[in-house]
Amino acid sequence: MLFCVALLIAPHPVRADPKDDDAKRAGQAVQRAEAVLEHATDVARAAARRLETATAAMPSAQKKVAMSRGAVAAALAGHKSADRRAKAAREAYEEVADRFQKARDQVADARDRVDEIATASYMGSDIARLNVLVDASGPADMMDRLSIVDQIMRVQQREVAVLVDARRQARTEQDRAGLAKRAAEEAEEAARDRLTAARDAQKAAEQARAALAQLAETRAAALRVANSQRAAVLARYRAAKAEEARIQAALRGYSLRSGDGRYEGGRLLMPVAGWKSSNYGWRFDPYYRVWQLHAGMDIAAGGGTPIRAAAAGRVIRASWAGGYGRYTCISHGRISGVGFQTCYGHQSAFLADVGDYVRRGEVIGLVGTTGASTGNHLHFETRFNGEPRNPVNYLPPCLC
Repeated sequence: MLFCVALLIAPHPVRADPKDDDAKRAGQAVQRAEAVLEHATDVARAAARRLETATAAMPSAQKKVAMSRGAVAAALAGHKSADRRAKAAREAYEEVADRFQKARDQVADARDRVDEIATASYMGSDIARLNVLVDASGPADMMDRLSIVDQIMRVQQREVAVLVDARRQARTEQDRAGLAKRAAEEAEEAARDRLTAARDAQKAAEQARAALAQLAETRAAALRVANSQRAAVLARYRAAKAEEARIQAALRGYSLRSGDGRYEGGRLLMPVAGWKSSNYGWRFDPYYRVWQLHAGMDIAAGGGTPIRAAAAGRVIRASWAGGYGRYTCISHGRISGVGFQTCYGHQSAFLADVGDYVRRGEVIGLVGTTGASTGNHLHFETRFNGEPRNPVNYLPPCLC
């Protein structure tokens, strides 16, 4: 329970989470905001939740924008590099393909010459050569004619050898052309993939920028709502402060009038089974520049959970108390001459009436969310002559 209230926690830097757990970070931010918003209007609390959730998500969104920019730059650079490699590979293929075509042309030329030789042989050129030798006029003429026939035969053999070499070279160039073509196709496919990656990165970058802009607009809208609620929230703050003053005066008056003896109960009993959700202490809201005291300790527990008297004593208040909702106070006697009381707020039901004497651990009410509350919990206070002090100092160290 607060008796000085704030609307919002102003935007604040959030430490980077190594796991980048936006949901957890946002949940913690909202929980911190709600701890100081019990007296705010419902509209103001909703605005605070939106503001804190958006603020908590901003670092991750900004990081995504920065990373997406880097990804776009890297993807574009990768595409350009892959495109250059693809063009170089295509040019290399075209060069090799040109050599292969030339080799094929050489094979065709050599084949044509060999075909001419074969045709001539088929048409009887061998007989003609023999006739040349037969027609020789003597040994010297025979030798000359043999030399001519030998030269013809060597020419024919050379043409065949040229054809064989041309075919071998053509096969080699064909293999090279095949490899070069595959390399060019692979490089072009890689370039296409890099282009797709660049386009995807650009799309992701645009989405990241849009998400960041949406968060900024959400925060701005929440702040506008906060401003519109300023008068209503400050009025509630003044009412809560006045209610706290009345409670202190009533409990102080009871202490002065009562003849309660000394408190001899030792440490208090934990009043409810639950977990501490908010501490006692002063808080500063930088948005409205208002100091506030959370006058007790909040213990989260399910609605309807039994609330037990922290020590034996007499019920001196069991009534509605503004933002405290259903509110019970018990007097436990005096410590060094000062009246000692415990109080229990936000109950869903009273199970003890004013004037009842209750034993330590006796059920006096049920956990609820009445009054200025954002969820089921017990607001537990320890007071001396009505003035609140930190309950942690009087409860078991384990809070169990």
